[in-house]
Amino acid sequence: MRFLRQFCYILAISFVAELLRMTIPAPVPASVYGMAILFTALKAGAIQLDEIETPGAILLAFMPLALVPAAVGLVDAWDEIKRVAFPGLILILGGTLATTVVASASAQFVIRRDKEREK
Repeated sequence: MRFLRQFCYILAISFVAELLRMTIPAPVPASVYGMAILFTALKAGAIQLDEIETPGAILLAFMPLALVPAAVGLVDAWDEIKRVAFPGLILILGGTLATTVVASASAQFVIRRDKEREK
């Protein structure tokens, strides 16, 4: 009975999140609203962590099963994907490299500027 009550907390938060998604005209998924509600309830003390920890762990254990349809969809669409896979990979790697270089150069600039100010 305790587990059912704990699971109902998660379902109630998910339901409220879906209601918010339908009523608020913003492109925010219900899961984001749900996480915000859950975080607020935990921080406010309305829900204790041990009240949702067990069903949360079970749901987390079954999460990979929810990703199987997406993976199967990628395999089914491989003929369309393989045309853009190599250019996409090049763009991803190039963007990652550019981001890394700019971030490290910016960090070095800030560190050097702070050291000069200390002198």
